[in-house]
Amino acid sequence: MFKSAKRKFESKLSGMNSLIALFILVTCGTASAVTAAAGEAAITGRVIITKVMTKKRVTLPSYDLRGVTVNSGNPDKPPGSNPAVDELSRVVIYLEGPGLKSAAPTQGTLAQKSRHFEPEIVVVPVGSSVSFPNDDPIFHNVFSLSKVKQFDLGFYPAGETRTVKFDRPGVVQVYCHIHPDMSAAIVVLSTGFWTRPAPDGGYSLSGFPPGTYDLVVWHRSAGFFRRHITVSEGSTPAEDFLIPVKEPDSNATPKPGSPK
Repeated sequence: MFKSAKRKFESKLSGMNSLIALFILVTCGTASAVTAAAGEAAITGRVIITKVMTKKRVTLPSYDLRGVTVNSGNPDKPPGSNPAVDELSRVVIYLEGPGLKSAAPTQGTLAQKSRHFEPEIVVVPVGSSVSFPNDDPIFHNVFSLSKVKQFDLGFYPAGETRTVKFDRPGVVQVYCHIHPDMSAAIVVLSTGFWTRPAPDGGYSLSGFPPGTYDLVVWHRSAGFFRRHITVSEGSTPAEDFLIPVKEPDSNATPKPGSPK
């Protein structure tokens, strides 16, 4: 009887150890996967969204224009339904500070399709150009009134595109004159050290020189969350962010070169 009870206790203890190991793997696995190389530094962490912050978009049913049907949403969903919003997909994480290399300019694309901008967020280095192809069988008119870059591309039909160059860092909010429910954002960065969170919120930045920087998390609805950090050579500190919980310096005035 004593041996039987002992075996049951050891079995329960083994199960508890397995659960503890699984918890450690789930909560810390992302952070431990990245290590800093010699002469460099790295950061890992997790972005945790504590509530839904994005308002549901009013999506009209598909309509017919001159015999052409335009589906304004996901064809797998019934007309008028609102697709679930992935809040983490609306997040960009980057470093600001002296000594950080900028990335080479690229060519980005922000398409107009099914009366939506795809993707909703485009990240490009300063000096990059973004193309706005019209993939719908109707006219669109892309414009922005953002201080970083103001433009109005006028009306243009299906199959055509317009291109805009972005030579200043910041966040450019993009809209369509004809369809007020269409919106997107272009994040123009002067730093080459940026990333997007994984589906579980985990992220990492590596390969930058040791030093003191501003670690910035931007969410399209919640805005900026900044943290002043110092990273030493060979270290990989973990920096987690709770959004929209207020960070100590989240209301600080953005530094020159920061998205506004």
